[in-house]
Amino acid sequence: MHGPVLKGKGIAASFAATVLSAALSSGSIRAQGKSATDIYLAKCSVCHGTDGAGKTARGKKLKVKDVRETVSKQTAEQMAEIVAKGKAPNMDGYAKDFAADQIKQIVEYYRSLAKK
Repeated sequence: MHGPVLKGKGIAASFAATVLSAALSSGSIRAQGKSATDIYLAKCSVCHGTDGAGKTARGKKLKVKDVRETVSKQTAEQMAEIVAKGKAPNMDGYAKDFAADQIKQIVEYYRSLAKK
């Protein structure tokens, strides 16, 4: 009795899952609508701290350097490459999660913390 209805729902559910999977696999769609600040606070501040000082429990364990030291030694381009590719063994790369312009904005936000 419910065969055609369930079959239709199965196709719709399968299609929805495929669309959702494609959307989630695209970094720019996944992060769409989030500001660099939001992304930094969600992904980076666990180690680097909300102020960029790296004084979080995890940051201290990993010996994360203060942003003020980092900006004096690395260009924005070098930092963007690290964000995109990661820094072994403890920092994952985010090239698959965020578009290049988003990574640039995250780095700009992080570097701005050195001025505060």
